[in-house]
Amino acid sequence: MDPLISTPMLANALQFAFEKATIEGKATIGLLAILSLFSWTVIITKARQLYRATKASKAFFALYRQTRDPMEIFRKGSEYPGAPAYEVYDTGAEELAYHLEHNPISIKGKTRISAASFDSVRVVLERAVSAQALSLEKGMIVLSTAVSGGPFIGLLGTVWGVMETFSGIAKVQAASLTAMAPGVAGALIATVVGLFVAIPAMFAYNYMVTMVRAITQELDNFAAEYATAVEHNYADNRSVSEEIADALRKKSEEPSEPEFA
Repeated sequence: MDPLISTPMLANALQFAFEKATIEGKATIGLLAILSLFSWTVIITKARQLYRATKASKAFFALYRQTRDPMEIFRKGSEYPGAPAYEVYDTGAEELAYHLEHNPISIKGKTRISAASFDSVRVVLERAVSAQALSLEKGMIVLSTAVSGGPFIGLLGTVWGVMETFSGIAKVQAASLTAMAPGVAGALIATVVGLFVAIPAMFAYNYMVTMVRAITQELDNFAAEYATAVEHNYADNRSVSEEIADALRKKSEEPSEPEFA
């Protein structure tokens, strides 16, 4: 049996192909290995983040649905680290607490905030939702790059290796399967490694993008729900006619200045 043909059968095919790869091919494989390292780091980190966010959000929503006052959880000091919905809630509650303390208005003996203050709370909620969405999407560009770039980088190494193999055969003017097989095997391993990088990243990216979209939509819905609760419980939602009547009533209650002849 030809030793060149029996070697791949006796040794690991990938190891054999790597040994026969050119310097350029090995450099390509090294680049793919670095990309794979970053990709798996993002996959593991992002999977833990999404799992923690989902679990903590369920606990937060369960408690929030039991409350009637949108400030109750904030006043109790309950915390749900890792829950994007809680971060949105806490940011909005802090802004609401600030306006209740520094810009309060009294309506029928109850402390409320003005329409302008409520608009400020709503803007803060929208900004918090955007910040949480960006935090959830952080690092996804690495997976996207691995999915789209991994196979092309591997293909570059393969084409380069095949080009050098045919160039060597042309120089020695001896075309045979025995002479070509090691060089072609060494060239193809770059594509194999590129696929090893891209395939896990593709499945992880599709799954995580779906989860991030679901959580972001949930945050949008919660922000709208929380803003409605704040408006109902703490905002000055009187009509214009009621405000005018209230102003006239207060003016009539003011003591009149004495008139001097």
